[in-house]
Amino acid sequence: MRTPILAGNWKMNTNLASATELVNAMKNDLSQLAANGNVHVVLCPPFPYLARVNELTRGTGIQVGAQNMYYELKGAFTGEVAPAMLVDFAEYVIIGHSERRQIFHESDEVVNKKIHAALANDLKPIVCCGEALETYENGETDVWVRGQIHAAMQGLSADQVRGLVIAYEPIWAIGTGKAATGAGANAVIGISIRGALADLYGEDVAQSVRVQYGGSVTAKNIDEFIVQPDIDGALVGGASLKADEFIAICRAGLKKNS
Repeated sequence: MRTPILAGNWKMNTNLASATELVNAMKNDLSQLAANGNVHVVLCPPFPYLARVNELTRGTGIQVGAQNMYYELKGAFTGEVAPAMLVDFAEYVIIGHSERRQIFHESDEVVNKKIHAALANDLKPIVCCGEALETYENGETDVWVRGQIHAAMQGLSADQVRGLVIAYEPIWAIGTGKAATGAGANAVIGISIRGALADLYGEDVAQSVRVQYGGSVTAKNIDEFIVQPDIDGALVGGASLKADEFIAICRAGLKKNS
């Protein structure tokens, strides 16, 4: 049985005061949800607030994730953050988000290097994949997503892959208010993502990996996704900046294995 994982990606939002306020508004409810182990909850604030969020959530069962990292361990890379710099504050790290791929031109090769670096430094990657609107409308989603998964997994062992979280985030649904349907997202995850993993590592590994849906997830539509057999949670953007809404989304995770 795969434990649902609900992660809030705050992106480039909040300041120290509002980050603190947001965590304090969610902490009691989220810690109660996380305490029984039936749902994993991860908060992914901007880099400057990782230490503060880590401090506020320590001992609560709420986990912390970074939104990005570089694959080199140290060196002359001004403005970058190495994986070893994150381990004191975070357990997870988001890798290959579509905004990183599109705006900052991160390639499949860079994504793969980041996954290797994260695993080597005891960080759990949340690996993102997903297609653009044109790819979706042309009926090329399966080929595109399978290609991203094959490229991301290069050089990884089956045991390493079992520890990953994969987030299917159709680019056309991120920040647009246009979510995929539950059935549609489940089909891509089951056929394209788990199918690619099965090609590489076998069906047992493919079925062991937790796969989230991301893309305009809200408290109103989370039930449509969480009940799907191949969807193990959500990577939540804007709704994770609203305490009541994110709590409701995380609470919906309890329905997964009930």
